[in-house]
Amino acid sequence: MIGLLILADKNLGAGLIAATAHTLGMRPPQLAATDLDYTETPEQMDAILREGIRKVDQGDGVLILADVYGATHTNVACHLLARGRIELITGVNLPMLLRVLNYRHLKMDDLIDKALSGGSGGIICAGNPGKIQGTR
Repeated sequence: MIGLLILADKNLGAGLIAATAHTLGMRPPQLAATDLDYTETPEQMDAILREGIRKVDQGDGVLILADVYGATHTNVACHLLARGRIELITGVNLPMLLRVLNYRHLKMDDLIDKALSGGSGGIICAGNPGKIQGTR
């Protein structure tokens, strides 16, 4: 099973895990959030990320789900990526997290596809649910 690491402010990561545990009735295994504070140096972030990866990796790889691309913490994470073993997706949201939790038995590339579709598919305009992004 692929391990999942949420890379975001400690409150966001903990909140996503709490919402997931509430939705599923239990905290899923091999799921952790970084206890990241944006005042930390890139070197401190690197150490926190490596420890988080070590915690959730049981041999099948780790998918890092981050909040925003291009921030210091995701730039640090990019240096740790290993194609097919440690991957990173940004824009984490609850629908994305729930989707990947249901498909962690898949291969990494397939799980990435599920994460991307779950994340974007969970964004709905409630007043116009058929509205497609970018159209008026």
